[in-house]
Amino acid sequence: DSLRPTIEPEGFSSVEELEADRRQHLASVRRMFEELDIFVFTLGLTEAWVDRVDGTVFPVCPGVAGGMFDPDRHAFHNFGITEVIEDLHVAIRRISAVNPNARFILTVSPVPLVATAEDRHVLVSTTYSKSVLRVACDEIARSYPERVGYFPSYEIITGSFNRGRYFGHDLRSVTEEGVSHVMRVFMETVSTGGSGELPPKAAADDAEKMLSRLQQFQQVVCEEELLEMGRKQASSIDKA
Repeated sequence: DSLRPTIEPEGFSSVEELEADRRQHLASVRRMFEELDIFVFTLGLTEAWVDRVDGTVFPVCPGVAGGMFDPDRHAFHNFGITEVIEDLHVAIRRISAVNPNARFILTVSPVPLVATAEDRHVLVSTTYSKSVLRVACDEIARSYPERVGYFPSYEIITGSFNRGRYFGHDLRSVTEEGVSHVMRVFMETVSTGGSGELPPKAAADDAEKMLSRLQQFQQVVCEEELLEMGRKQASSIDKA
């Protein structure tokens, strides 16, 4: 499945198995959209690889986690503000079409890019990417004031007021303290129980449970690291 290349690292045993798994997956996604109350979505990247033939946008560079990179077919694309805003409009409209009561909370990932496919320093690309995504969130929230809200997890982690205390020694990984702070603020200010705001103790407990679940995935390779593999692969092909 080119849109979920790491779901079966060793690949599927047959086309039939792949298609059956895809049908099950898409049915679960549709059920989620139809039954959800609030959809929390975190925007993280603007850089992507696109199929020149049919326009498919891949989650990672082809060849990094399955398939083969073809420079004649696979093109790098860095999405701009207009494109991101339009994509969010389309997503909200489509989800709302099957679930008129759906509401949305948008956030922006505070994690800097580890690599960029642009011909410039990764710090510049990080600033561009996060700026585009943050402005897009603001525009969408203003467009749907009764249905879309923005939660400032990005600002909580990256704000200069915390003196960088929520980033690890690599100045990129968010610390457990930072995750706990974000989850605590989220539960206390956004989440509601049957009768108003969750009490502080319940909010803290839920935040700890969420942190525990996040820690289980610490060894997972993130999209930015896969992007770095794709950048190196494309660069080596260009040189060849």
